[in-house]
Amino acid sequence: MTTALHTSALTSLPLLARGKVRDNYAVGKDRLLMVASDRLSAFDVIMGEPIPGKGVLLTQMALFWFDKLGHLCPNHLTGEAPESVVTPAEVPQVTGRSMLVKRLKPIPVEAVVRGYLAGSGWKEYQDSQAVCGVPLPPGLKNASKLPAPIFTPAAKAAVGEHDENISFEQVVKAVGPELAAQIRDISIRIYEAAAAFALTKGIIIADTKFEFGLDEAGTLTLMDEVLTPDSSRYWPVEGYQAAFAAGSNPPSYDKQFVRDWLEQALVNGKPWDKTPPAPRVPQDVVEKTAAKYQEALTRLTA
Repeated sequence: MTTALHTSALTSLPLLARGKVRDNYAVGKDRLLMVASDRLSAFDVIMGEPIPGKGVLLTQMALFWFDKLGHLCPNHLTGEAPESVVTPAEVPQVTGRSMLVKRLKPIPVEAVVRGYLAGSGWKEYQDSQAVCGVPLPPGLKNASKLPAPIFTPAAKAAVGEHDENISFEQVVKAVGPELAAQIRDISIRIYEAAAAFALTKGIIIADTKFEFGLDEAGTLTLMDEVLTPDSSRYWPVEGYQAAFAAGSNPPSYDKQFVRDWLEQALVNGKPWDKTPPAPRVPQDVVEKTAAKYQEALTRLTA
């Protein structure tokens, strides 16, 4: 099994931030080196146990999608090799798991698109028959396919805090009507293109979230990761119908597997309250999660 990288430790570049998964380093004033660690976060809490090889898989999948969807929206990739900006001794820490990207002005909104009703969207629908202020038809069930994809943004939270679902009107207040509409429309277009392609590989992308920034010219640019199992719900087509009929979560290639385990986990004899520290993730859950990420990449790129 691959040796896991829980936390990168580059000393040749200034560390700007450690996110839930990525460690970001400054490369001059105009670029960033993003290193995808093997950390796993669920319910916005970082687990103590890394998933070996996860950062490499996430990076390869993001690069695959950036390439496939580049005609729809500019992205933050520079095209330069990450290994070119670190010392020879640090190359093993970045190879395969890093992106050298343009430094952008980030937009503080998670651009979430849902094609199916799941997770917090399903919970919200049960309460209000709407998600983020978007009204939906009556009678939908857990994992129902929506009549059309919907834009359900979230306010980006600090590490360790929960992202909060917000309405489109709140996005308009944050960034203005023109940029808000541009983010919504391009997000839905990217999701529709990706979901249609994934379906040809036997994968349903139930929902996903995008992050955007603005370059120096004010151009909306896709950034961070894109359409990975960390930022999307991936369901194999062959398991969907039976799970939907039973009203349960479909089997998944993403971290829903870990989320489901955590929902049952006990801390000091009580159900985990989704705050740090996280329960210790058993080795078999770590290995099954790694296998699910690998299978998703293999199916997509085969």
